[in-house]
Amino acid sequence: MNYVSQVLENLKNNNPNEPEFHQAATEILMTLAPVMEKHPEYEQAALLERFVEPERVVMFRVPWVDDSGKVRVNKGYRVQFNSAIGPYKGGLRFHPSVNLSIIKFLGLEQILKNSLTGLPIGGGKGGSDFNPKGKSDREIMNFCQSFMTELYRHIGADTDVPAGDIGVGGREIGYLFGQYKRLRNEHVGVLTGRGLSYGGSLVRTEATGYGLVYITEEALKARGDSFKGKTVIISGAGNVAIYACEKAQSLGAKVVAMYDSDGYIYEPDGIKLEVVKNIKEVKRGRIKDYVNEVKTAKYFEGCRGIWTIPCDIALPCATQNEIDAASAEKLVKNGVKYVAEGANMPSTLEAIEIFQKSGVVFLPAKAANAGGVATSALEMAQSSGRMFWTFEEVDAKLKNIMINIYRNMESAAKEYGYEGNYVMGANIAGFIKVANAMMAHGVV
Repeated sequence: MNYVSQVLENLKNNNPNEPEFHQAATEILMTLAPVMEKHPEYEQAALLERFVEPERVVMFRVPWVDDSGKVRVNKGYRVQFNSAIGPYKGGLRFHPSVNLSIIKFLGLEQILKNSLTGLPIGGGKGGSDFNPKGKSDREIMNFCQSFMTELYRHIGADTDVPAGDIGVGGREIGYLFGQYKRLRNEHVGVLTGRGLSYGGSLVRTEATGYGLVYITEEALKARGDSFKGKTVIISGAGNVAIYACEKAQSLGAKVVAMYDSDGYIYEPDGIKLEVVKNIKEVKRGRIKDYVNEVKTAKYFEGCRGIWTIPCDIALPCATQNEIDAASAEKLVKNGVKYVAEGANMPSTLEAIEIFQKSGVVFLPAKAANAGGVATSALEMAQSSGRMFWTFEEVDAKLKNIMINIYRNMESAAKEYGYEGNYVMGANIAGFIKVANAMMAHGVV
């Protein structure tokens, strides 16, 4: 058994009942075999064993009081995975599905994603099994304050800088930051995704969706193509999906379908984004409400059916493993040419294999959705310098970062003999930077 396979087997044995973590580790480690062959010094330094083991895992209870006066208890997590190239950086996810396996998979992916941006940020992730849906603002504030009362001990502007993720938007970041500031008596850039009135950055809301389209646009340009006239499917209806839709439409694409966890809308003439924004951002409603305002649209219960709609480009922006093998086969059969991941690990390993064997240009999440964390790092830079950049300045920096990510992963894939395989390219390009930093630090 070779070195990579042995590390992976040991990881699975030492971390049982963590399927999402196993999946992410398998996808990453199996692409690193050619790197290990070229760099035997990595094996001698047990680099992979250290790479897949978090530097620190913090788990804690989060007690809070609901509006009826009842005490509730949730679990809280922060996995500080790797700080070789900078302070830990990664989102907080509040969702009932959150467990240690999911946080570890997200943290492992975050290491390489952050490395790919070219910015000095390490990898971490956190969250809770708390569900903000249906909760009042007061209940969410109570929960966030309790969560931060434990988390504040483990984070800091130069140590660990969390951000938002699923279930953690501007409201939650505000409550979390307010409690941190109260406990530490300092106003520093310890959380990103903050409001503009207290240190946030322009473009942060749009960043992941815009970045997803920028890197896809670069892949199209490399093939003498563009978004103009393309039919696009986008899963999800949150920030990533909404602003991917906005940017794709601005480049001439026709986005025909979007979904939330209940079902999807299909609008053959193109989604009217202002209606979606009003429903999701203003009314906090469900995507099915779209058909009440746009009579030409159709609504379908369930989510899987969205992948049966013919399209040129698919942008999965909802959650992990939303595209399985059957959905991938339907997309390929119906003519998809590009798949770029806006969510974290939205395609199963089997789906990725189908895309690659079918000649689909597949841009993995750690590269394609890095725009959010890249802009978070730009927010950190603005906070450190007590400065504020314009929308155009931040957007230009974001676009340049995404273009460089595409070129770097394309170059790495070609160098190691896997031209066009962007999973290989992203993993290798991201890993080598982290590996070299770890080697420089010695055995730590």
